[in-house]
Amino acid sequence: MFSIQDRNLVRDHVLQLATSDSRVVAGAVVGSLALSNGDRWSDLDLTFAVADDFSIFDVLEDWTQNILKEFNATQLFDLPSGASIYRVFLLPGCLQFDLSFTPASKFGATGPKFKLLFGNSVEKPYLQPPVAQDLFGYAVHHALRARFCIERGRYWQAEYWISGARDYALSLACLRRDLPAYHGRGFDDLPPEIRDVFSRALVPTLTRDELLRALSCVIDGLLHEIDDVQEMAIKVKPQLLELTAAWDT
Repeated sequence: MFSIQDRNLVRDHVLQLATSDSRVVAGAVVGSLALSNGDRWSDLDLTFAVADDFSIFDVLEDWTQNILKEFNATQLFDLPSGASIYRVFLLPGCLQFDLSFTPASKFGATGPKFKLLFGNSVEKPYLQPPVAQDLFGYAVHHALRARFCIERGRYWQAEYWISGARDYALSLACLRRDLPAYHGRGFDDLPPEIRDVFSRALVPTLTRDELLRALSCVIDGLLHEIDDVQEMAIKVKPQLLELTAAWDT
């Protein structure tokens, strides 16, 4: 497993790449290491601005070849986001390194976890949390698909939809309590009584009875998180409850 020293060596090498590349005009640390030292398991997330008359893709490809060679890294995937492109690497020792580039005219913080290391950034609106109606709507959709999969005997797929519905319901619970509502980041900080409700929505075995029980727990938990979506929830509550009832076949 990687050490903090390993992570720092990668950081220092990449920052040296930035200082020696005239196309790169600004850089920042983002994520958990931006405002603190993170912890033993924090990944490395660095972002850079490329002068507008150069291609961010050319810089990314050049740096990728260096990182692959220098650290025996594996390129996992790319994630475009607006004008930016993120490339995710896995390094020996299970160190994840997220590298991103943005044209200089659009380079700036999209959230509070942004520490400028050199150069300049522009003011940008922060990314907004998810919309409560969307989270609730996705949870309802997934619950519906789960019940249909149970009836079809598609138990693996049913578990997929139940887990997804549970995660959207938990995200809605986070949103209500001003906790991070992306990628499960706020789940562990929810009140114990909320976590207890949703822990019963875990699927221990792929049987019809257990899938129906877990789905019922998801729906019960979801219907306790509707303060911000009451009009929508009242309208669909009868259909949600129907998903937990016995059906004639």
